[in-house]
Amino acid sequence: MDTNKKNREHISALSDDALPEEDLELAGLALRTADGAGAWEVYHLIGDTLRTLETPPLSHGFASSLAARLAAEPLHARRSSGAELDTGKPAVLAASAPSS
Repeated sequence: MDTNKKNREHISALSDDALPEEDLELAGLALRTADGAGAWEVYHLIGDTLRTLETPPLSHGFASSLAARLAAEPLHARRSSGAELDTGKPAVLAASAPSS
């Protein structure tokens, strides 16, 4: 078991007010460490950011620029070869299905 990961899970749940009462002592101990205190700050910063109603303005032409860049990205080998099987499922799903 990764103790650091478990401590961060407790701290995250505590910051969301979703930590079971039986884990409060463990979260309190985790908060006394430098990593725990840092995690607490980060989780609250994330929460504050998600709750803000303001959205930063996007630059002029952002959406069209993003669309053009995505269109210029190379396709994955299976997609670019049109790898669809007779099953009508994408090749990845059909390849893992048992043959009949």
